[in-house]
Amino acid sequence: MPGTDPQEPVWHALSGPEALDSLGGEPRRGLEPQEARRRLDQHGPNQLETPTGPGALRRLLGQFNQPLVYILLASGAVTAFLREWVDAGVILGVVLVNAVVGYVQEAKALQALAALSRTMVAEALVLRGGQQARLDARELVPGDMVLLQAGDKVPADLRLLGGRELRVDESALTGESLPVEKDLNPLPPATALAERRNMAYASTLVTHGQGRGLVVATGARSEVGRISRLMTEVETLQTPLTRKIARFSHLVLWAILALAATAFAVGLGRGQPLVETFMAAVALAVGAIPEGLPAAVTITLAIGVSRMARRRAVVRRLPAVETLGSTTVICTDKTGTLTENRMTVQEVWAGGSFYAVTGTGYEPSGEFLEDGVRVEPRQRPALWGALLAGALCNDSELSEYEQGWRVQGDPTEGALLAAAAKAGFVLSRGQNRLPRLDAIPFASESQFMATMHDAGPGQPRLVYLKGAVETVLARCSRSLGDQCQPGPLRAGEVLARAEEMAGRGLRVLALAQGHLAPDDASLEHEEVAADHDFLGLVGMLDPPRPEAVAAVAACRRAGIRVKMITGDHALTAQAIAQRIGLGEDGAQPPTVLGGQRISALGDEELARAAQATSVFARVSPEQKLRLVRALQARGEIVAMTGDGVNDAPALRQADIGVAMGLAGTEVAKQAADMVLADDNFASIAAAVEEGRGVFDNLVKFIVWTLPTNLGEGLVILAAILAGVALPILPVQILWINMTTAVALGLMLAFEPKEPGIMDRPPRPPARPILTRQVLERLLLVGALLLAGAFGLHEWELALGASQAQARTVAVNVFVLVELFYLFNCRSLTRSVLALGLVSNPPLFAGVGLMLGLQLLFTYWPAMNGMFHSAPVGPSSWLRALGVAVLAFLVVEGEKRWRQARGGGEVGGDRSSQGM
Repeated sequence: MPGTDPQEPVWHALSGPEALDSLGGEPRRGLEPQEARRRLDQHGPNQLETPTGPGALRRLLGQFNQPLVYILLASGAVTAFLREWVDAGVILGVVLVNAVVGYVQEAKALQALAALSRTMVAEALVLRGGQQARLDARELVPGDMVLLQAGDKVPADLRLLGGRELRVDESALTGESLPVEKDLNPLPPATALAERRNMAYASTLVTHGQGRGLVVATGARSEVGRISRLMTEVETLQTPLTRKIARFSHLVLWAILALAATAFAVGLGRGQPLVETFMAAVALAVGAIPEGLPAAVTITLAIGVSRMARRRAVVRRLPAVETLGSTTVICTDKTGTLTENRMTVQEVWAGGSFYAVTGTGYEPSGEFLEDGVRVEPRQRPALWGALLAGALCNDSELSEYEQGWRVQGDPTEGALLAAAAKAGFVLSRGQNRLPRLDAIPFASESQFMATMHDAGPGQPRLVYLKGAVETVLARCSRSLGDQCQPGPLRAGEVLARAEEMAGRGLRVLALAQGHLAPDDASLEHEEVAADHDFLGLVGMLDPPRPEAVAAVAACRRAGIRVKMITGDHALTAQAIAQRIGLGEDGAQPPTVLGGQRISALGDEELARAAQATSVFARVSPEQKLRLVRALQARGEIVAMTGDGVNDAPALRQADIGVAMGLAGTEVAKQAADMVLADDNFASIAAAVEEGRGVFDNLVKFIVWTLPTNLGEGLVILAAILAGVALPILPVQILWINMTTAVALGLMLAFEPKEPGIMDRPPRPPARPILTRQVLERLLLVGALLLAGAFGLHEWELALGASQAQARTVAVNVFVLVELFYLFNCRSLTRSVLALGLVSNPPLFAGVGLMLGLQLLFTYWPAMNGMFHSAPVGPSSWLRALGVAVLAFLVVEGEKRWRQARGGGEVGGDRSSQGM
């Protein structure tokens, strides 16, 4: 294809004979079987090869090559060394679950390419040796002659050599919303893919007519093969969360190693026994490892998946949930996502007046307005005549299904039928009153359709025309006025009105009527060449979804920029963009950047243009990919929507790819991270809201859990430095970490979204998890845990308690402080009283479970023996409870202090400090 091989001809720029000469094709006989076999050996089968990639075992082992997994494996090894088999099993189980999930997700690329291979058709009708034969499409070779008819999927890239009224649905490849009318004329070499009307490309669908084409590219050399290569060149990006977790994991890994080594060296330096010092260092390491973090991340994301599914967004990859919450730019297709994907008549100009038509889609409900005032179409003869012509000069049908009204046939004709039905016209009655006798089908060469009807015995035959404005106008000699009275044809005014309607992004058709002799039995081209009465103009477009307009406005409020990337015409894209509020100020028409201009821009120029532009039209697959990369180069977190084969590379490149569930191809769905069940942009906005809620809850969990790990490490380090017995043992640290993470921390995953979540800007991609304010909160609570646990441990010993009892009190301090601190973390900025006490019922269930477990830890003999704990009296509980209440009040006071000085939220400040 052009741009693939410098020696390969630009097929759409060649005439038919030139293309045949280049490939040695024979238009009437096709290739001889022997020559076809030779070319098959030379070019290979007409199929896409899926690269094998690394083996299954290698991909599985690769999942363990992550810093956080190193920490977990070390934690599991330590617990196994301590013969704590249950805890070791839990930790290693988390590692295995994460590995399996990662392994499954890594297989997405191979699945997407396999789906792309399946888009190649199974059979094709070919001329071989002068005979028509239906062959396996994999046997096609360059130079073959392929015959096409309505309903066929194009089996390879073809240079069209003949056809009759051939139309091809290329939406999956180019994004063109309507079937493309094909012709045979050579085109300029620089013609965009969507404009190549003399070509038919593999995986597109013939919707009307017949055709004959020369195979010019097969398999990997076809347009769909080029897209396959693009997909293999795209690396799956880490999500913002995985990048931050990886950075955080490296920090924790080195901090743990440094602290453990320091503790070991200090202990030996103080003359403490080697084994005791080693166990103290192990305890510090175990205390610093956030064992519950991977499980919390997975479960929080899984809950987000469930919430999104209820809002019509099906997530295929867990981290995509959080990515949506961090999205700064949404690149969306137009047709079917922002629009209804159903052509609708918006305006009619007849009898010198404009009429607006309400209602969307093919449902026959709506009104006709003249200057904003409702009118009855039957009382406007010119309007009624135009609607009648559009309904009867028509080969399509409207039918009602459970899912709504649908058109069988051309979407444009469906829009004309729906407009007439809104006016009260019943098609069956009209067809009975004016039965069709003959028709001239629409053809790209003539640009019009005509039908002839029986108006009754002895009456002249009634002829209706519809088609391109210039074509119909050239066949008219008069114009009908508002009462259908004949008058002079003002061609200049008609063209001005048509241009005015086109300027509003409407597709404009002209309507006319004429008369023939009562005994005419057939309709010929020369009979419709002149002397018709001009009826009016009809303007239609695929209208915006009302909910998409609201969703775009919500995204703007949330600081998310929405960009339309479409294969459709620039004027249509601009009109839709203005209607849904994509203009630079939400009101003015947005600027449009076309595919040819994009091709001329360098990478740096494109990056600047991509930032400044909201609408991109006539865009090719490579250009979609370039646009996504350009935005990512500027630090944006990009969500990309798509439904066609041509969207797959950009879907994979984007931080989150969003495919359409209803209209999307299998290739797009396999390449995407999320699938919209209703193909609606509003579902993306809803998913962004859920994603922000998920990220908020993850930050809350991290802000809640890290102080415990810090406090445990500080307690162990303080004991080593002071040369006293450890206040908590490694096995007790594991008890604290695992039970509180499950019973308490995971309850934050069920926390409802806080008010105003879509009224704040996206979290900057460069902002780390550990911001300055998070670190300040971590140090504050860690210090409280150090003072409370270490102080009460020494206090209990001073009061005559045994070592086991003193350690039990220290463990109870950690658990109770974490329990009360959990309520602090339900909101990182607002008072816990402002949230509503019962807004998160699972949290109270978790609190009850944790208290029950801690009572067992303290008083059940089996647990006493397993965890070296001992029963304690009520006064010890009260002292531990007092520390927890004090910590709760201190954190609430810190929130108020931050609010008073305008410090922003913990984890959400504008600072970029931290890791």
